[in-house]
Amino acid sequence: MRLHNAKWYIYTVINKILIVDDEADIVELVSYNLKKDGFEVEAAFDGEEALKKINANTYTLLVLDLMLPGIQGMELCRIIRNNPKTNKLPIIMLTAKVEELDRVLGLEIGADDYMTKPFSPRELAARIKAVLRRTQEKVESDTKTAAQGVIRLGNISIDRETYTVTKKGDKLNLSATEFRLFLYLAERKGRVFSRDQLLDAIWRDEAFVEPRTVDVHIRRLRTQVEDDPSNPAYIKTRRGIGYYVEPEL
Repeated sequence: MRLHNAKWYIYTVINKILIVDDEADIVELVSYNLKKDGFEVEAAFDGEEALKKINANTYTLLVLDLMLPGIQGMELCRIIRNNPKTNKLPIIMLTAKVEELDRVLGLEIGADDYMTKPFSPRELAARIKAVLRRTQEKVESDTKTAAQGVIRLGNISIDRETYTVTKKGDKLNLSATEFRLFLYLAERKGRVFSRDQLLDAIWRDEAFVEPRTVDVHIRRLRTQVEDDPSNPAYIKTRRGIGYYVEPEL
């Protein structure tokens, strides 16, 4: 068996999909079609049950309805993305909400894809395979890059060994603290950190450091890292929570 065929076998046989939807007929329809494609499938019918299963098991992808009893789909997605143990779990939202605002919000919160009901089971299966292919390729790329000691974010490279950051090949003039802060966020792409968490991680050995210190360093970083510091593409703010590095870079 060739390598690419072996990799496709992994996608269609080994992967375990969790379907989260309170409509039993939808769960049955999706499960039936995914099992025909060789996927292993489990189901949860509300947000609380889904969260318990996600914390207790290992899934390779989540098919998530938005309108659920208990924990709503958007909130469940947010919880998953803010947990370092689950923040890499691919999520496809499958929902009756068709408004553009819902779609944009879902993708911004961290969904990898968004489908509306009614839907084609074959298209859903195709999208699941596409998301899993992208996820696998990203894991392989990140593993290779990490082995080289370099983190790449778009046109930015962070070299752990030389403590340098380059943008489009040009070296940026970052202070040691700015470098540590940027590296810390970049190594944990997509995870949101509060000011206090960043203070503990970057300034833990310093006394009398105020939370505003984080804001000052983030602003300085953005002036060098971002093309438009007022509309950052790399270092994002989650209003009322903290800062994170855009995971899709």
